[in-house]
Amino acid sequence: MINISTIVVFLYGLFALVGGMIGYVKAKSKASLIAGSVSGIILIGCAYGFTQGVRGAYWISLVVAIVLGVRFLKKWFVTKRVMPELLMVIFSALTLFFVGLRMMAGLSS
Repeated sequence: MINISTIVVFLYGLFALVGGMIGYVKAKSKASLIAGSVSGIILIGCAYGFTQGVRGAYWISLVVAIVLGVRFLKKWFVTKRVMPELLMVIFSALTLFFVGLRMMAGLSS
């Protein structure tokens, strides 16, 4: 079943994936490409896992959101840039909120 947590995590994954590619094109950053691709694919996979009732997908998406959120929040304090730092922090917060809410609701509905 598709719900708000599935949509948020899917969009987060898509944003991370595309952001990694943009980072590579703009700055030739292989680290950005690898990190963006890996985290993006994991998050998109988690969104799919939500629709299949895979409970582990919720935990994995939370871990990825925490790791990316902390990393981009630290960088945002230095750069104060909206793109990509603040948007990644916002996606992390939305993921933590909606996935956490869904988990507290017992994954029903």
